[in-house]
Amino acid sequence: MFDIRQYTDNDTDSTAWNDFVALSKQGTFLFDRHYMDYHRDRFSDYSLLFYKKGKLYALLPANIDGDTLWSHQGLTYGGLITNTHATTAEVCTLFEELNAYLHDHGIRHVVYKAMPWIYQQLPAEEDLYAIFNRCHAQLMVRNVSSTIEQDRALKWRRIRKYGADKAEKEGIRVVQDDSAYADFWQVLTDNLLHTYQTRPVHTLAEISRLHDAFPDNIRLYVACLDEKVIGGTLLYITSQVAHAQYISATPEGKHLHAIDAIYRKVLTEDYRDCRYFDFGISNEDRGRYLNEGLIYQKEGFGGRAVCYDWYSWNVE
Repeated sequence: MFDIRQYTDNDTDSTAWNDFVALSKQGTFLFDRHYMDYHRDRFSDYSLLFYKKGKLYALLPANIDGDTLWSHQGLTYGGLITNTHATTAEVCTLFEELNAYLHDHGIRHVVYKAMPWIYQQLPAEEDLYAIFNRCHAQLMVRNVSSTIEQDRALKWRRIRKYGADKAEKEGIRVVQDDSAYADFWQVLTDNLLHTYQTRPVHTLAEISRLHDAFPDNIRLYVACLDEKVIGGTLLYITSQVAHAQYISATPEGKHLHAIDAIYRKVLTEDYRDCRYFDFGISNEDRGRYLNEGLIYQKEGFGGRAVCYDWYSWNVE
C-alpha cells in the first residue's frame, strides 16, 4: 500500500516535508526541517516519507544509531506525523510495512517517543494503537510533566503567590527580552553545572540560531534586578501549547522568588489565552527518579500531570 522513502537533504524534500507538517494534526515547529537539522552533526538522520498512490501520506522524523531507529533522539518528542485523512486501519498497515522496510535495511530495534496529546491539534493516536497491536511495542520510559489547562486554571498555592508578591516588592522587573540570551545562558549553565553537573542541551550559539529562525516560537522571559538578569524561562510556543524548555535562576533569584514573578506575567498576562501551558518534565534517570521539589513548584502554579512516553519494539 505504501511507498516508503528516506528523506534526502534537498530543497524538494525539505519543502514537501515542511508543507506537510504545517497542515498535519501533530505539526509543531520542532518538526520543521530548519529546526530538526540544527543538530545534524550529532544525529544521523533517517527520517522517512510515506506515499500512498503517489501522494504524501505521513512522515516519520527519525535518526539511526547502530541498528536502532529513534523517533527522535534529538527531539522532545517524535512519532508519526499525519493529516486528517489518516485512518486507524491504514496506519496499522503503515507500521507493518515500516517494520518490513526497516528489517530489509538492517534495522532491528525502534525507540518511539510519542507526542503527548496536548500537542495534537486533533485526536491523533492511531499510531499508539498500531505500535501496540502490530509492532508489539512496550512502554520503555514514562516521564511526567506538569501542565495547566488555561481555561480551567487552578488557584496558585499560597507560597507561589507570596513569592510573586515578594519579588514585586523587591523591585524585580520581568520582561520578554530577545537580547538577553547570553545573560540567561550564563545563569542556566552555572545552575546546571552546580546542581546536576551537566550543561544545557543547546549551546548559546545553537539557541540563538534557532531563535533567529523561529522568532515567534522561541521566546525568552527574564527577571531583572538593577538591570542584572537573576532568572528566566525560555518558552517554546506552538499552536496550542506554551512549553517551558528551560527554567533557571541565580541563588539571589531563587531567594527573591524571581521564577514566581516570571510566571505571574507569563501565565496571567501574556499567555493567558494559550490553551495549555506545559512546564516540562521533572524526572531524571529516564523517569525513574521524580524530583519532588521541582514538581512541587510546578504544581504550585496549578500544573497537573501529563506523561511523556517512549515505546520500544524489536523489528522482526
